[in-house]
Amino acid sequence: MSNADKPEVVATRWWWVRHAPVRNDGGNIYGQKDIECDTSDREVFEAVAKILPRGAVWYSSNLKRTHQTAEAIWAAGFPKPASMPWEAAFAEQHLGDWQGMNRAAFVASRPAGSSWFADISVPAPGGESFMDLYNRVCGAIDRINVAQAGQDVIAVGHGGTIKAAVGLALGGQPDKGLAFDIDNCSVTRLDHFASAGGSNWRLPMVNQQPWIADAKHAAMHQPAGPEVVPVTKLA
Repeated sequence: MSNADKPEVVATRWWWVRHAPVRNDGGNIYGQKDIECDTSDREVFEAVAKILPRGAVWYSSNLKRTHQTAEAIWAAGFPKPASMPWEAAFAEQHLGDWQGMNRAAFVASRPAGSSWFADISVPAPGGESFMDLYNRVCGAIDRINVAQAGQDVIAVGHGGTIKAAVGLALGGQPDKGLAFDIDNCSVTRLDHFASAGGSNWRLPMVNQQPWIADAKHAAMHQPAGPEVVPVTKLA
């Protein structure tokens, strides 16, 4: 087959950014609660702004912490786009009655080694399962892959949202996406390739933290699931 006979391949590059850290949750699970984030660490946003592609189309979830994060990236030197649609399908998992519960106490009540709030098919009381989240995220990604084919797409989302996107890129394995850490403000790039013969994904980088060389920004690590990071006391 000559090069002229090869099917055209269209690459759509996704640049996922997790929202900035939440400081006013009181140590509680917040899920889809519309809670603010802390965008005061300008050096972090300057670093993120440097690695994101210019000329990209932007999307965010419908929750304010993603809008605040995008605004902080633009304020740090990234050219503000003409628009940024709010995609409700990219919201964090609705954790129902678990929202507002103390995170440490909740984790202590779960089986040791749990990688998420519950098994992926088990919904939170009055809320969603991770599979519910995964299915709505995948549906929106599929739609945007068609609408923005061949573009760079910057999507500001949440820990669970990005883990779902990683699971999709791993061949539709949502449970495998839960194995990845997704830190606040981190960048995850997932490339989608489409042709007449089908489609596939490539994962150039997951949880990239361009500010990480300086330990003073370590507060960007916050839970993106049920995990609680132990506090280490200095001697």
